Amino acid sequence: MKPCTGIRTLGAVAVVVMGGPFAWSQDLGSLKAVRVPRPSELNKFVRDPDLLVALGKALFWDMQAGGDGRLACATCHFHAGADHRAQNQLVNSLGSFPVNHRLALEDFPFRLLADPNDNRSSVLRDSSAVAGSAGLFRRIFVDIVSGSASDDGFDASDAPAFSVNGVNARRVTARNSPTVINAVFYVRNFWDGRASNIFTGLSPFGDSDSRENSLVIRDGRLVAERVRLEKASLASQAVGPPNNDVEMSYAGRTWPKFGQKMLSLRPLAFQTVAPDDSVLGPLANPEGRGLLPQLTYLAMVQAAFQPEYWRSTGLADNEHTQAELNFALFWGLAIQAYEATLVSDDSRFDRFSEGDAGALTSEEQNGLRVFRTTAGCTNCHVGPEFTTASFTSIAQRGPVQRLRNGTTRDTGFFRIGVRPIGEDIGLGGEDEFGRPLSLAAASGAQAAAAGAFKTPTLRNVELTGPYFHNGGQATLAQVVDFYLRGGDFPDGGNLGPGIRRRNLDATDRRALVAFMNSLSDDRVRYERAPFDHPELCVPIGHLESAPQTLQPDGSDGRFPLSAADRWVAIAAVGRKGNPVPLQTFEELLAGIGVDGSRAHTLSEACAIPGLTAAR
Repeated sequence: MKPCTGIRTLGAVAVVVMGGPFAWSQDLGSLKAVRVPRPSELNKFVRDPDLLVALGKALFWDMQAGGDGRLACATCHFHAGADHRAQNQLVNSLGSFPVNHRLALEDFPFRLLADPNDNRSSVLRDSSAVAGSAGLFRRIFVDIVSGSASDDGFDASDAPAFSVNGVNARRVTARNSPTVINAVFYVRNFWDGRASNIFTGLSPFGDSDSRENSLVIRDGRLVAERVRLEKASLASQAVGPPNNDVEMSYAGRTWPKFGQKMLSLRPLAFQTVAPDDSVLGPLANPEGRGLLPQLTYLAMVQAAFQPEYWRSTGLADNEHTQAELNFALFWGLAIQAYEATLVSDDSRFDRFSEGDAGALTSEEQNGLRVFRTTAGCTNCHVGPEFTTASFTSIAQRGPVQRLRNGTTRDTGFFRIGVRPIGEDIGLGGEDEFGRPLSLAAASGAQAAAAGAFKTPTLRNVELTGPYFHNGGQATLAQVVDFYLRGGDFPDGGNLGPGIRRRNLDATDRRALVAFMNSLSDDRVRYERAPFDHPELCVPIGHLESAPQTLQPDGSDGRFPLSAADRWVAIAAVGRKGNPVPLQTFEELLAGIGVDGSRAHTLSEACAIPGLTAAR
């Protein structure tokens, strides 16, 4: 890469303009200056945008959405929008791994080198494992149960990697859970970008899914319609996990069945909602759990969406109503509306960018200098969004970049040398069910893009560990070391722009971490509005009757193979937030904060009836 060709200053933030084909000139700055993208033609479907947000927040945090009635979207995104759990979070499609293992600091980084500054030094430890997110047991869907959050189904024994002596553990996602905070600024979502900017009402795949995906009343008749909304990748992403049989569903559940269940239920029926919740407070049940007793999800859908999409009460396909058949549309748009409110634009860096020179310490300002110059971070982490994968960046650069060797690369997606390409090919490398493809199974176009992953935002990054798509680094100091040695798998130098060996002394390395910490918004750190939320209980591994021996649950005769969960509480919090900050992943592994000085230490007993407290 060519040397710096100049420095220009805008407000409080100087931006280095790099020469060569990766010359990014988008300015770092306050996120307040960036307009939140809004889906096109939303009014065609939505009658009350405020109630749409309320519906989305309730759906996102509701544990009833899971096939077992115990898993929400928030189960994998409860901590600064990401996953903070450390036990039963490993998976390895290429080799063995310890089921129900509790991660410790000494497990990181997953690839340990004799010299952390030299990717050519001796390898002391290496693992193709991924720190993902625990989802559901391997179960087969039979049907919903009227009036129940728990679906009917049965245990399957065809996932031996998550079975110990015939007892099944919850399976784990094949990638680390990224934060949903500020995800509204990405043109495409998921690590591999498969959640399209175009939402078609049913799947993540945009225009490649050309089906007529909704039923609408036109001229008194119920007719099929093709949905197509731009700037809606959050909606595209939202419809991926609910019927995924690792993440939230028993294998075989469909959207109409999911809708049939959810539309009959009282929102958040088993969870407490703070009376001063910034969105749901006015709807909270003052006498107990959930929202007001008269509310169902059907009532909320009817209040939020245009009647043409739910008014018909007959069975449109001899089994499901119009509203049940349109539930994927309702779910996607409601989740997008809620997640679009999760914008963290009030960090100390934002205030510094707006002219408050004292908002950053001298060390953090030095870290900003290093970030812009010698560390080369602005090759990929640009603009107020701190990512090349944003609407702003792609509008400036175009959706595709042509490389020196004549090939092209999707803007915002890079190879950075985390793992060998064949382990997870990344961009375009998943099948229609969201399962990563092998390199051998990929098409020619997929193989050409292999190994590239979306550039994540760095906002609130101190709170969203572990890091990278494989979760293989526990601390920001380890992440800095990774980049300064030019990645772990250089791939013959065919990596993203500026990823090469760099020499930074200890002072500059600490300053770089300090600067990244300044990107945290205190509203996220303390869960103040809009980052407040209902109560949630999350599974953090399984009970063991002896070391490496899973204890069967035994509470439901339909599921004799399932292990007993350990559950912990994430307390409901209102608009004023917590009195103490969120725990970082490093602090979790080190046991810092269990004295009450941190929130989300995963040590508080779950108070939801029927869930076993941690022991």
